[in-house]
Order: sequence, then C-alpha cells, then structure tokens
Amino acid sequence: MNSLHLKSFTRCKRKAWLDFKGKKSSEVWSPHKAIDKIKQFQIFSEFCNSEIYTGLKACENGYQGVIGLKIKGNLFQNINAEIRPQLLLKTKGKSKWGQYKYLPAVYKLGHKTTKEHLFDLAFSSMLLESFQESKIEKGLVISSFNKKVNVEEIYLNKKLRKKVLNVLLSLNECLEGFMPEITQDRKKCTICSWQKFCDKEAKENGYLTDIDGIGSKTASLLITNGISDTQTLASYSEKQLGEKLSNFKDQKYEKASVFVRQAQAYISGEPYPIFNKKDNNELLEKTCSGFYIFDIESNPDDKHDFLYGFLKINNLFTKKEDPIYKPIFNLKNNKGESYREIIEILFSQKEWPVLHYGETEKIAIINIAKNLNFSFEEIDSLASRFIDLHTLIRKSWILPLKNYGLKTVSNWLGFEWMQKNVSGSKALYWWIQYQITENEIFLKKIIQYNKDDCLATLQIAEYLIKNQLKKN
Repeated sequence: MNSLHLKSFTRCKRKAWLDFKGKKSSEVWSPHKAIDKIKQFQIFSEFCNSEIYTGLKACENGYQGVIGLKIKGNLFQNINAEIRPQLLLKTKGKSKWGQYKYLPAVYKLGHKTTKEHLFDLAFSSMLLESFQESKIEKGLVISSFNKKVNVEEIYLNKKLRKKVLNVLLSLNECLEGFMPEITQDRKKCTICSWQKFCDKEAKENGYLTDIDGIGSKTASLLITNGISDTQTLASYSEKQLGEKLSNFKDQKYEKASVFVRQAQAYISGEPYPIFNKKDNNELLEKTCSGFYIFDIESNPDDKHDFLYGFLKINNLFTKKEDPIYKPIFNLKNNKGESYREIIEILFSQKEWPVLHYGETEKIAIINIAKNLNFSFEEIDSLASRFIDLHTLIRKSWILPLKNYGLKTVSNWLGFEWMQKNVSGSKALYWWIQYQITENEIFLKKIIQYNKDDCLATLQIAEYLIKNQLKKN
C-alpha cells in the first residue's frame, strides 16, 4: 500500500480498493487530478524559488525542494508500505546526508486542512524518519490564496501517528478483502475517475442516492423506514412517505411526492410534466423575436472567467440559417476590452432575453456591469433579461435522470459534444495548458467545447418551448 491509497481511502474505501485492484480499462482519466498536479508544482516551485529537483540524488545534493521520490519500508506487522511525498523541504538539522534534513510537505486546494493532509504528512514522516535517519517533528501544508503562498505547520504528535497507524491497518485489511460497497455520499463521486464504473452498478442495484435530491442522510432515513431501493420508493404511497420525512418539516409531503415521482421516472425512463404554465408561456413570449444563449468557462480558484460564449438565435423555428456563435476570451491584458465587447453584444438587441443554464452566467454579467460602473437601474434592467433554463426545467419536468446537469439533460435529449469525454474541468485543464505553452490548439478546443455547451443549452430551450406550444 502507498500514500496514494491512503488518500483515496480517507475519501472512499471503494476508491482505494479500485486504485489497487480495479481494472484500469474501467477507469476514466480525470482532469481534476491533472489540474491538481500542475497547480501543486507551480506553488511548490514558487515556494522553493524554483529550486526543485527529482529523486534521491536531489536529497544527497541538499537541494531546497525534492519531488518524485519513492520510499519503501516495512511499517509494522510485516506490512510493506511505500510513500510518495508530494514535496520534501530542506531544513536545519542532521541526517545521513549531512547538516540538514527534510520535512514532508503537501499542497492544499481550498481553505480547509483536512484529514487527508494530516494523514499524508504523518504517514510520510514514519518512513522518512528511518530513511534519512533523522527525527521529524512537523510537516507543512502549502496553499495559495490571493496569489500569495501560505504555509501551515502541522505538529506530528504521537496521537496523530497512532490514529494513522490504525487507519493504515484498516486500509491494509480493505485492500486484502473484497471490493467495498459504493459510498452513500455520492457527491464525492463527481470528480472520481471510477465514477462511471460505480454508476453502472448503482443503477442496476437501485441505489437511493441515484435519485435527484436524495443525499446520504435522506437515504439513511428511508432505509431505516424499510425503503431500501428505488423500486420500493417508486411504489410507495406519497402520503405515507411524507409522514416519515419529518426532518423536512412543512415540505415533507411536497418532498415525498417529488421523490416518488423522480424514482418512477428514473425506473420507467419516462418524463413527467409539472404544471408550470406561467414561466413556460413567458419563455415562449420572450423568445419569439430572437434571443441569446450565453455560457462561460471559469477558473473558480482564481475567480477568473476566461471565456464568454454567445449564441445568437434570430428565429428558433427557421432552419435556413445556423446560429451565430461568438467567443470572447478574457485575457489579462484585454479585460476591459472583453467586457465592453460583451456589453456591446447584449445591447445590440436590448429586448432579447439571455438564456443560460445555472446561476453562474447571470452573476458574471452583473459583476461586469458593476465593474463598468452601471447604475442600479441599468443593472436591474440587464439582470431581468436572464432566464435560467436549469431552474425552469426543474420547475416544469421530472426527468428520468440521476441529476439535472447540462450534460445529463442534453445527452438525454440526444445532444452530443463534438469532443469526447469533455467537461468544464477539461476546459479548465486546456486553459491552464494554454497559459503554460501558449499553443493556440488549446484555445480552439475550449471554443469548440463552449460552442457545444451553448448548442446543448439551445436544445433544452427547444424542448421547453416546443412542449409548451403543444400544451397551448
């Protein structure tokens, strides 16, 4: 077992087992992992003043930062272990190499120091101590906020080491046994490279957390009340279920109805309409003379929207012309220019609504308007043009889907992205690659992805509008 298995095990026992024994053909490449590695190296490099070298020779030469080192050893009870420290940092002390020693350091994305960070440092220190023949009292957690590198010292006391030893024993037992059950907390699965593998099994076995709106707590409550799978939930009385959902208080019967119908849709593969005439008629009226579809690509850690994509639809029911797509990159040296270009597009058709999927796009435009010193009235007028199709489809339909994300809904409607296995994370990975290499092929990939996002949003708009026309 190694430190990567420990990290996975802290998140999900099944992930650790699959990393160790799973068929690699069932694993999907994760852009999150790649982005993490790039950012990790950038921050470590900045922290070590670019003095980062690889492997054992780097330790022997006493370089400031060392990466890419694997250390094997016998931990206890004849358990063989391997550590792959993210970074070893040179400090004062004494080791087998001379008048210096190394401390383990890990990279932290976000503000919270978690068990993963603490366990990684403690585990690394156990094998590193005997390897460099020097005591390790502390490890470091390195992060970056507001373009400034931050360092947190973690004291690796006996209590923490003992806790990690117990976890390692459990990990070893897990890796030697059968594949663990799918985790109840499926929110963690969204960035996991084994997600598709587990999703297939979850659907076959009727996992409750596959039903939109049901998290691990609600699933536990339902299981306690004898509802252990989606089939049982789908056949349950809405009134009886509502009585069991006391934790939802005044919304218990409403939630019960949604859960039962969502389960029924999921099993049958058939959508259920919800009566929402007002909002859908409004969408129909507002879009009849033309509209924009708007979608952005972002780097949430840097709070930077790097691409704004607009799709111009003059008439939804005329197939004579293709929609006009306009990408606007928000580069550091043309921020003001890109903002003015966006406003120019929006004001070229002042009456047109702007359709988007999720709240991000509307927030982005409001922030741009504030940045350009728009008045409160102008901002309100602009914001009122935005129609969130994500909110609208949830209010109008119960779909036979696990979630209501843009890809899930538009794929169900038959839309296909030109590039395979794409996501917002992959677009961000391409953006980071472009910043490193300045190779424009990455910009072309981002543009194609964003254009497809806009076209996928358009397909959802068509579904809502055409179904409303049928009802009218």
